[in-house]
Amino acid sequence: MTETTATFSPLYQQIKALILASLQSGEWKPGEAIPSENDLAARFKVSQGTVRKAIDELASENLLIRRQGKGTFVATHHEDRVHFRFLKLVPDEGEPHYPQSKILDCKRLRAPAEIARLLDVKPGDPVIQIERILFLSNQPTVYEEIWLPGTTFKGLSTERLVGWRGPMYALFETEFGTHMVRATERLRAVGANEQSAKALGVAVATPLLAVERVSYTYGEKPVEVRKAVYLTASHHYLNELN
Repeated sequence: MTETTATFSPLYQQIKALILASLQSGEWKPGEAIPSENDLAARFKVSQGTVRKAIDELASENLLIRRQGKGTFVATHHEDRVHFRFLKLVPDEGEPHYPQSKILDCKRLRAPAEIARLLDVKPGDPVIQIERILFLSNQPTVYEEIWLPGTTFKGLSTERLVGWRGPMYALFETEFGTHMVRATERLRAVGANEQSAKALGVAVATPLLAVERVSYTYGEKPVEVRKAVYLTASHHYLNELN
């Protein structure tokens, strides 16, 4: 006989999982209000306090946004408050501001082995590679390669990227139904190679901060790999720890 151990999760965690399932299925779209705590309590046959605790956790994870006197809404990348949720580069002086973007290229390729592993697809599967420069305070500051699964972002082109006004994640959310809910990052110090030096207008071997980000949508599905280098002459990486 094989021994088994019973698992238990608090009731509010179970309600949180049910709300997440509704978000994942698209029952409530980004930017839309979810039902009230009373309505959710009646739906799930639990107390309002249990629902509130579940929503509190989802709000702390930036999946939901509470608005005083208006209700609770599904987080959207169109919101000003989430523009810097993933971009942690801030100026040494002055207030953070959203960067200007210059698209260099957008093309369909076969997934290299490393990108396939990070995106959880097969090597050789179709992927989209985007190259762009971000300008902060009118200075080229970030050079990045962005890799996306080709089936999810079918039809994405240079023209659509150039014509979009707003955060790229808002485009992914609006046009492709893909909402980035969390990301992991790895950082290391590097010297600029010829490609990044040319893009950022610096000398080869200039110290840069290399950031590899993998972004996930609901269900822990990886949907983006972003390999970037940051010029930190007048900016720094800021991560607030709670």
